Amino acid sequence: MRITMIGHSTVLIETDGQKILTDPYFGTLGNPAFKRLAPPAMKREDVGDVTLVLVSHNHWDHTDGPFLHGLGKDVRVLAPARAAWLTRLRGARHAEGVRPWEVRRFGDATITAVPAVHVAATVGYVIEAEGKRVYFAGDTYHRPFMKEIGRRFSLDAALMPVTTFRAPMTMGEKGAVQAVRALGPSVVIPIHLGIAPRLPPLRTGQSVEGFTRRLAEAGPEAKVVPLAEGENCSL
Repeated sequence: MRITMIGHSTVLIETDGQKILTDPYFGTLGNPAFKRLAPPAMKREDVGDVTLVLVSHNHWDHTDGPFLHGLGKDVRVLAPARAAWLTRLRGARHAEGVRPWEVRRFGDATITAVPAVHVAATVGYVIEAEGKRVYFAGDTYHRPFMKEIGRRFSLDAALMPVTTFRAPMTMGEKGAVQAVRALGPSVVIPIHLGIAPRLPPLRTGQSVEGFTRRLAEAGPEAKVVPLAEGENCSL
């Protein structure tokens, strides 16, 4: 299983002949409130023959309309059940709504939607393939349900936010450490690092390095693997 960081929360997971893409966002400019820090490693048209798209929620930096609209009819898109209509409105004509703990199978890969909490309707996902289990958190905050995710799945990797802004939109350093304690993954791959507030007062000093230091001090034996745009790792 190979995991490639396209940028922000857009990650390409290649496994068992499947190409699974999370939260597609290929914009390069951001929006009036947030700037994009680095361009994505690939353009929309360069991603290739994706077989499955996992959408955690429908915020602008997680659902790329032109990309979703350009998907072939045979490409399945999973999205939160309460907001699948909005994913379809954003361009995913064949979005399927899923609720927490629902299971979908795609060839030799199994996808389980898991609980998540955000300021929008949301879910996370656990991808099981090649004997590996990878948790994609989306923008969730740390909550008690993470213990249940950790109990049900022996996670090889967790793709999760580890920093946040002044108006918290995801887990910050402390919440991310608590999440790792609950989830128990072997590897943590930080996501949601591709944008920042344009207004300096809304930024914080939180960083992947700060999270890594806190995690080491707290004791969970998880390896932090930061991936810059275009970098990959194998499980």
